[in-house]
Amino acid sequence: MKNNTVAIDYLGCKLNQAEVESLALDFIHAGYSIVPFGQRADVYVLNSCTVTHVADRKTRQWLGRARRQNSSALIVVTGCYAEREPEALKRIDNNIIVMGNDEKLNMVQSLVEKGYLEKSAQKEELAPGNIGKTRSLVWVQQGCSNRCSYCIVPLVRYAGFSRSPDEVIEEVKSRIDSGYLEIVLTGTEIGSFNSQGINLTVLVKMILEDTSIKRLRLSSLQPHHIDEELLGLWKDNRLCAHFHLSLQSGSDAILKRMNRKYDSGMFLTAVNKIRDHVPDVAVTTDVIVGFPGETQEDFEETLSICQKVGFARIHVFPYSLRPGTSASQMKDQISPQVKKLRETQMTELAKKQNRDFRKTYENRIMSVLWESYSKGLSSGLTPNYIRVYAKGDKPRDNTISDARILGLWKDGVAGEVLQE
Repeated sequence: MKNNTVAIDYLGCKLNQAEVESLALDFIHAGYSIVPFGQRADVYVLNSCTVTHVADRKTRQWLGRARRQNSSALIVVTGCYAEREPEALKRIDNNIIVMGNDEKLNMVQSLVEKGYLEKSAQKEELAPGNIGKTRSLVWVQQGCSNRCSYCIVPLVRYAGFSRSPDEVIEEVKSRIDSGYLEIVLTGTEIGSFNSQGINLTVLVKMILEDTSIKRLRLSSLQPHHIDEELLGLWKDNRLCAHFHLSLQSGSDAILKRMNRKYDSGMFLTAVNKIRDHVPDVAVTTDVIVGFPGETQEDFEETLSICQKVGFARIHVFPYSLRPGTSASQMKDQISPQVKKLRETQMTELAKKQNRDFRKTYENRIMSVLWESYSKGLSSGLTPNYIRVYAKGDKPRDNTISDARILGLWKDGVAGEVLQE
């Protein structure tokens, strides 16, 4: 078999990461071995992102790096940038294969049928670590019809689609059988999951009842998806105490221009409900600064609501104009200088809040899923998404144990393992 090693990479959202896991499994079943990107491979695959101009640039940089690693490799680019700008990608490297989002999930079969790849006996199994993660992402739905004014995703992802509950549960069981201890449910907008009359709350309940998963984590939700019935499921401590709620702006005027489905009051109500039901919860968020028409007062309202909430982590994005979106046609675009200043201010607040959140867990005992080991140091995550580093003379990868939190260290905390 000529081409037998594959490096699969992704940019952007957790849905892209989940799709990469599915692609890795398809390649494994076709007889290929998965190697890390950065290592010479016979085949390189990128699941691209186009949510910002920075994501576009990273795709172009990735192409150059892959070609330098192996000038004769088969290179395949799929995902949202490939969907939006296929000809631009071909101009960079006319020897690559570009596949849109509708072709992605049948990629391996299509490449075999077209003669780009050969198929042979299965060589290995999908297992923790062989695609670089000890947590496995399972996608439950794709697509979004909200039409937020800044967002390119509805233009490059097909219409909303939810998988059948049986299919999701079987995939979760398969990942458990492969050795994974934590599953992350993800999608474009998982709160809108609806299949065969089953919503997200019922799906999560079914997974908890029908599988032996040790940890279950949900990716991003919207404030209007938060209700008492969903939150009641967190009585099961296998559900991770981590909610990612995208704020985007604390100004009601800007939220309206963004075409978001909530206002600042609804957002605060959702956060308060979460904290009432889930002990030790981490609430993380996304914020866009410099959206068209954002005044200094609007920006200060965003700073104010972030201060009120006290997020565990804030992902800060300067507004990125995406051609084809309604926001790109707005006349009152913000200058790069103002966007940079606001990004710096928001990032400083984000750093402070992240430090404050981590500091509250000093001397606490927390459960940790260990993910990696290097030079005598293990690294892992608590259920509420705190990175823990602990010394040891052997790897603990893909195990869960308790650790006492000693204090802040790097991007997380230092910990002392209490049991091996």
